[in-house]
Amino acid sequence: MTRATPHGPVDLVRQILLFGIAYYVYRLTRGAIDGNPSIAFENARRIIDVERTLHVFIEPSVQHWASGWSFVTDAAAWIYINAQTSVTLGALAWLYLFRNESFYFVRNMFGIAFAIALIGYVVYPTAPPRFMPEWGFQDTVSEYTGVPQDSVAVNALFNPYAAVPSMHVGFALMIGWPLARLVRWRPLKAFWLAYPFLVTFVIVVTANHFLADAFLGALTAAAGAYGAAWMARVRPEAWRFMPQEARATA
Repeated sequence: MTRATPHGPVDLVRQILLFGIAYYVYRLTRGAIDGNPSIAFENARRIIDVERTLHVFIEPSVQHWASGWSFVTDAAAWIYINAQTSVTLGALAWLYLFRNESFYFVRNMFGIAFAIALIGYVVYPTAPPRFMPEWGFQDTVSEYTGVPQDSVAVNALFNPYAAVPSMHVGFALMIGWPLARLVRWRPLKAFWLAYPFLVTFVIVVTANHFLADAFLGALTAAAGAYGAAWMARVRPEAWRFMPQEARATA
């Protein structure tokens, strides 16, 4: 009888627990970080100054353009809400079930990126653009859902000043580009290649991140990939992205 899972139910439960614990610890630690509002807003203003100096401060213009198309802002809000949850979890589930030999590399990449992102939140707490209406930003996610996206208070699982790096972009890269290499249907390859750019557009349209946050999120994902590649040297038969030999479990 063929197994419903590549390595049986025990390994499936183990992987769910490993990823769930890592993500929950990441959220708890991020929420526990003291997000000082005055420092967070000052850091956000520094980002604006840098982007203006480099002539890349286009976020207000992009959001203003999108505001003229309700279907664009609604779609962006929906994607923002689901990108780190249903889309990411669905992609990881597909990897585990159908490209299991590559799953463990991606899992390790996520774990390393979580740790790096936490350093960013500690070192550089930053207010998101939606907290700065003086620049013309609007919280389109709250407008879409009818529920305030957050408050100024930090709680056990949420820190509104944890904007650098943007892990929406980090997550998008860590699932998008591996899937682009693994799926066979060319339109899907094109979609997953473009997915990180779509998410970058989404975080700008929803005023949740600056472009600088997206760039640093991409660097975080790249560092996670580098770390996972280094780990693969330790257990190449299990942790390589595309093992050539035995498909061992972690």
